[in-house]
Amino acid sequence: MPSANPELIAESLVLVLYTLVAAALTIGGVLVEYTSLQHVGAGDLTVGLWLAAIGAVMLYAGVYAIGYQKLVSRLVASGQ
Repeated sequence: MPSANPELIAESLVLVLYTLVAAALTIGGVLVEYTSLQHVGAGDLTVGLWLAAIGAVMLYAGVYAIGYQKLVSRLVASGQ
């Protein structure tokens, strides 16, 4: 039975962690944006705009900061 490479296991765990965090932030951002639309539609503009700002930050963090800059760069680096 071949032994597992500790470096490969560590790199795989980091990739899985980045994927889970990016997915959680992206899904959370979409849900917060949806909630902000509900508040704006109900006439509560202050809370709606506040939630829209928080949702935009979550989407930025999930899609671009972690998903693109961290995850994709590590996948490209590990593929070479």
